[in-house]
Order: sequence, then C-alpha cells, then structure tokens
Amino acid sequence: MTSAPTSVDPAPRPEPEPEPESTNRLDGASRLRVFAVILVVVLFAEIAALQYTMVASAARQIAPSFPGVGANISWMVIIFGLVGGATTPLLGKLSDLWGKRRTMLLTGVSFAVGTLICALTHTWWVFLVGRGLEAVAISAPTVAYGLFRDILPRRYIPAAIGVIATGLGMSALAAPLIGGSLVDAHGWRWLFWFLLVFVGVMVPLMWLVVPESTLRTRQRLDIGGALLLGGGVGLILVYLSNGTTWGWGRLDSLGYLLGGLAMLVAFLLVERVVEQPIMDPRLLMSPRVLMILGAASLGSMVIGIQGYSIPYMLQTPNEQQLHASILQVALSGGAGQTLPPAMAPLFHTVFNSTLAFGLGASLLAYGYYSAVYSGGVGMLSGAGAGELARKTGPRLPLVVAMATFTLSTVLYAYFPHSTWQYGLFAAVFGIGFGAFYAACPNLMMEAVPARQQGISAGMLGVVNSLATSVGTGALTAFLAGHALQVKVQITGVPEATTGGFHPVTSLYGFAGYQDGLLLAAGCGAAGLVVALLMRHGRTPATGGATTDQG
Repeated sequence: MTSAPTSVDPAPRPEPEPEPESTNRLDGASRLRVFAVILVVVLFAEIAALQYTMVASAARQIAPSFPGVGANISWMVIIFGLVGGATTPLLGKLSDLWGKRRTMLLTGVSFAVGTLICALTHTWWVFLVGRGLEAVAISAPTVAYGLFRDILPRRYIPAAIGVIATGLGMSALAAPLIGGSLVDAHGWRWLFWFLLVFVGVMVPLMWLVVPESTLRTRQRLDIGGALLLGGGVGLILVYLSNGTTWGWGRLDSLGYLLGGLAMLVAFLLVERVVEQPIMDPRLLMSPRVLMILGAASLGSMVIGIQGYSIPYMLQTPNEQQLHASILQVALSGGAGQTLPPAMAPLFHTVFNSTLAFGLGASLLAYGYYSAVYSGGVGMLSGAGAGELARKTGPRLPLVVAMATFTLSTVLYAYFPHSTWQYGLFAAVFGIGFGAFYAACPNLMMEAVPARQQGISAGMLGVVNSLATSVGTGALTAFLAGHALQVKVQITGVPEATTGGFHPVTSLYGFAGYQDGLLLAAGCGAAGLVVALLMRHGRTPATGGATTDQG
C-alpha cells in the first residue's frame, strides 16, 4: 500500500538511470566464492605497484646494460607514470563501454607483452616501448573499483575497495625482498621474468574466477574528448617529471605545461557541447565530485612528498660514514692531492647541515626500517577503513587519513630519526595511507551513478597522479636549494689552504627535507579541513546502491 504525495518538489532531483536487473552480482554465492573473486582481482590490480617497487629500485643495475643512457635512465620510471596517467581515464571509460573484466584483461596482456620486451631487449628505445606497454596496467585498480561495485554483494564492497589500493602485501612487503634477491643472484632481467610469470598466472585466473559485469554505458566513445584529456594529462606530467632537470621556468619546459593546460581547458569546453561526452561535465563539476577530487589532490601531495623523501633520508650516510668516505678519497689521492696516512687523525669534516636523519641504510634495510611498517599497517588500515566506511560513512576514514598524514609529516620534520622512530612514523603514515585509499574511491562510488563509475574512477586516478608528481617536484625544488656541503679541516693547516664548503654529490641537507615535509603537513591540514567540511559521505557506504537506484 502506498500513500499519496503530500507535496510537489518544485525542483526535483534528476533520477539516475536505474541499475539493470542483473549485473552478475554474486548475491547468492558462497563466502568462499566471494573471497576468491576479491583475492584474484586485488592481486591482479597489484601488478603495476609490484613492478614499480621492484624495477624503480633497480635503476642503478639496469643503467650499465644501456651504454650512453646516463641520467636518461630516469625515463624508465618517467614513461611509466606518463603513459599510465594519460591512458587511465581512457581505459576507465572503455570499461564503462566494453566491460570491466575485459578491460582489466586487456591491461594484463599489454603488461605481459611489455614485460617480455623489457626482459629480452638490449636497445634503449625498445626498452622504453616495453615500459610504456607495461604502464597500461596502472589503470587496473581504477577499473577494479567499478568491477567490485557491479559484481560483489553490497556489504562486501566498501572493505574490498579499501583492499584494492593497499593490496595484500605483494608490492609493499614481498616485492623489496623478492626483487633484491633476484637482482643479487641473477641480474635485473630476472625481475621482468618474475613479473611475466606473475601476470601469466593472474590473467587466466582473472578469466576463470572473476565474472564479467553486464553493466554497459550505451554510447559511442568520445574520441576527441579522450585525446584531449589524455594528451593534456600527458603533457603536464612531462613537465612535472622533468622540470628539475630542464628548469621549471624555461620557455621550452613551460610549453609542455601550457600546452597541457590548454588541452584540458579545451576538453572541458568540448565536453559541454558534444552529444555523448566521455564524462558528464555537470557531474564532473558537481560540488560532491569537486570536493572529493580536491581532497584526493591534497592527500596525494603528501604521498608524493613522503614517498620520495623518506627513502632518501634513510639512505643518506651519517656523519661518521661520510667522514670515512671523504677521508678514504683523500688518502687515495682522489681529491687531487694524496693525504699522508699519518695525517688521518688530524683530518676533520664539517657539514653545512645536521646528518642525524641519515642511517646510511641500503635499499633492503630501508624496507626493514620503514617500508614494511608503512606497507603492512597500510594494508590492514585499508581493509579496516573500508569496513568503517560501511558502518559510519567514507568521510570518517578521510578525516583519519588527513589527520595521520599531518601528524606523520610533523613527526618526520621535527623529531629525531633513529631506526625505531622511522618505523613508528612509517606506521602512523601507513594508517593514513590505507584510510585515504579506502575513503576516496568509496566517496566517489557513493557520488556517481554506476554507468559513470569507470571514467570517474579514472579521473580520480588522474588527479592522484598529477598531485603526486606536483608533490615530488616541489620537494625536489626544496632539496635543490639545500644541497649538502662539506668543509675539510686539517689540524695545523690554514683553512685558506683547504678551502671552504664544497657540494657532496646527490646528497641534501635536512632543511630541504624539512621544508618539503612541512609543505606536506600543510596539505594534510588543508585536506583535514576539507574532510571536516564535507557533507557527502556521512552516512554508511552502500556500495553504490543509492546512486545506482536513485
């Protein structure tokens, strides 16, 4: 029995198109079946993060295999973010049109082909082509959000969303150990052989275990909009990735930035007039979506700054190590004049910065001292924050994320840096990391209709990529202004003879890191204000039920 309406809404809210009767949702499936689907999708979505942890850390071992590349070895990392950032929104939209599992399988095949090329080639540009093909897999997590929305029982969706980004420990915990062992024992090419086996197992599992969503957006792909969006993001990422090397203010560098911004402005203008836009501009510019993207930008700035600064800080030698290294150079004549061994006790070094933050850690030790805590805690926090979103709403995990982001960066900036403190600070950051990546996708899922899920998640991925690059670029600029310098003093020798301060190659003073960390703290605090003011996400997450059904 229904009651008659008592009033007429003078401005009724447009009703979203209802969800189809069937999207292959696993409502009648056993818990084992549901967990198997979650496990396979999450492991598949970890492919890009797994390779990044392994391959980026092996740049020094890879460089000698391509003579003459020199500093351009950094392009093996740059091109991954560049291609991934440019293709994520396109593949997100394709998942709305063609199917989400099908799109994820496409990214897996592209990754496998690229990985095989990287494992076999001895030509630099061919290696970069392989890296570009691998980069397509960056979009897998964003597509997985929509796939979970379509096929999982509603009660599992918020927590499963939180697990996607933080993963099951492969990239955060296992990758440093596996990668280090493979490189030490067999060489860097074995990293790619391992990754090829991994994706070779995951693609068939994805095909056999995970059902395809039957939900489709019935429209043509807006090729012009896709090219403008992907091209604009790509040009901006080129600028952000190379600004430190090229010069931020040089006209040829600014051309990439201005060209990218012009393409994004053109994208917004074109999308307002085309009949079937890649993403509805009204939805993109709605207050809910804009606040989510704003919060995501601020959080990703923190992640970019911490992700770059903490490994460098840990691996910076302490004063005793640097003194011994410089003394060894002087004794061997590497400084231009051989120092008699008898003068070694008279040899002193003075640095223009404290080095109390440096532990002289190896890459593997960095994993033990920091990454294992941030990754392990983040993995647990992501699942827990997703469950919290289901019970209280996804806004609260965002508040937790921004508060812990702010706290962790302040701790790094002002407190001492021993091994246990690095681990503690990393654990605090891990709480925020997991909560952040659980909150933002769940907030977006509750804000957009199902048929826009792929492209909206893609836009969230684009914002994360751009903001992470901005944070990294800002930190790099701070560090460039605080290069570490050393002054050598020898007892009984006039200071004018030994000279003043001289730069120490590729090392930076603490003031540069502190400035970057304080910028991150400011971003975290601003994000906390956004989260506290946010009206959206204050009710329990439904797994998209409210936006799917109106």
